[in-house]
Amino acid sequence: MGKENTFQPDWIEKPPEKGSYRSIFKFGDPNGFKHPNKRLFEEVKATFNLTDQDFLKKETEGEGQVNFSLPSNLEEKHIEYFTQVSGKENVSIEEYDRLKYSTGQTVEEAMKLRREVIGKICDIVIHPRNKHEVQEVVSYCNKNQIPIYIYGGGSSVNFGLLPEKGGVTMVLSTHLNKVLEVNELNQTATVEAGIFGPAFEEALNSAPEKFGVKKQFTCGHFPQSFEYSSVGGWVVTLGSGQQSSYYGDAIDMVLGIEVITPKGTIKTYDFPATATGPKVLDILKGSEGTLGVVVEVTWKIFRFMPGNRKYFGFIFPSWEAAVNAGREISQSEFGMPAVFRISDPEETHIGLKLYGIEGTILDKLMTMRGFKPMERCLFLGTADGEKNFTKNIKKKVRKICRRHGAIYLTVYPAKKWEPGRYRDPYLREDLMDYGILIDTLETSVKWDTLHKVHTKVREVIKSRSQTICMIHASHFYPQGTNLYFIFIIKESNLEDYVAFHKKVIEAIVDAGGTLSHHHGVGKLFAPWMEAHLGKNQLDILKAIKKYIDPNNIMNPGGQLGLD
Repeated sequence: MGKENTFQPDWIEKPPEKGSYRSIFKFGDPNGFKHPNKRLFEEVKATFNLTDQDFLKKETEGEGQVNFSLPSNLEEKHIEYFTQVSGKENVSIEEYDRLKYSTGQTVEEAMKLRREVIGKICDIVIHPRNKHEVQEVVSYCNKNQIPIYIYGGGSSVNFGLLPEKGGVTMVLSTHLNKVLEVNELNQTATVEAGIFGPAFEEALNSAPEKFGVKKQFTCGHFPQSFEYSSVGGWVVTLGSGQQSSYYGDAIDMVLGIEVITPKGTIKTYDFPATATGPKVLDILKGSEGTLGVVVEVTWKIFRFMPGNRKYFGFIFPSWEAAVNAGREISQSEFGMPAVFRISDPEETHIGLKLYGIEGTILDKLMTMRGFKPMERCLFLGTADGEKNFTKNIKKKVRKICRRHGAIYLTVYPAKKWEPGRYRDPYLREDLMDYGILIDTLETSVKWDTLHKVHTKVREVIKSRSQTICMIHASHFYPQGTNLYFIFIIKESNLEDYVAFHKKVIEAIVDAGGTLSHHHGVGKLFAPWMEAHLGKNQLDILKAIKKYIDPNNIMNPGGQLGLD
């Protein structure tokens, strides 16, 4: 037998240098890392015809210091005014700060920063201390026609933060990050819009100690960006969390909202329901900073009962069988799992490596039972809620899965997946150091178009040689689900990457998917908005924008295709 290959690339395991480009584009915790395990590393090498030699030297690291001169275009009197409003320590015109808060998490932005290519940046960064300062800044900018862009957690993947017209970037997460009230009777929480997921969840879990209530609560919303995204961002991008099939999407959880607009403050009621005409609240949800600044949100909260959670994992013989079981579970009306995720054959193939299941006794059991690699499909799930409810969910799900040819894999796969569910994006930096790109696009689909969208988009992605294409559905409804396309390619040319990305978007639209399921539109998908919605719908949105923001100061430059 040959000696086992023990080579491992020099994965970076230290936080980026302060002031470096890497400190801007690196996802999440500066001290957070997740490296490809041995099996995944070997798969990547095999796919792209690489050897260990190809991993001896990095292509780009972005470790250089941000060092360029691009003076602010704002007049000195404007800078002085903003400094007077929010204090010197909360205002910056330094190039590093302006670049940092003008940058999101698209692959294109990371590729540019790795090469020290500077695009559009804002003229000034302001960290307002309260909503009254937000009001002052918005009023002043409207009067002086200065553009405003809003930064929450910085996790936008659609150029939602790009300050196309310069002006002000307002950072809400620095100070507007508090839980203002937990109302146990109504089962709601009112928070400032800049609060991040972990702080919100911790406050709700600790509600008896912190707010003097009797029960513990949960927010129920856990996107992959949970650790570095804000409640306001969840609302304005129509976000969806990994447990949405039970708790609902962000739009389902928002009861009331306070938004500061150029026209004045809009504060909607937080009744559970009201028959008072078309809801302005529904227009503000998903508005992506084009109408105003969300400063407060009243959110539905749920009882926190982690001891009742049930885990389950199944393997299906085919994608068709997994989809059919997913649809039956969604339409059977016994309740919904919380985590509800089915992976297609290629994602299952990669996932079994990523979660350390390949080569285990479970893998041997699957193979022995005839579940073939690149055909079999993994289903991970959990059930949340009251203990008899979760017990029943697991029992019903198990029965349906068996009927569709699945075997039960115990709780092991779901429990292996859960601890790392926020860590997978950290793989991106490791691979991009060597010119290997991981990117994602997602779409909402109806049951009767799911297979067409899956097949057509996968064909386009795989038409590029040496490409990994992983697809899963993870947000389920009685009428359909979403498809999440994750592709890994070897590419160092920015123009070629952008052309490929555009081709995939067009394939999704042409096959019958929607532009986005839960990341919003931003400026990335804006060129397709009119064709997708139709001119009449888009004109209605433009008319609302014109009324609320007559001088077009709120996130101008193509956001949502509104200007």
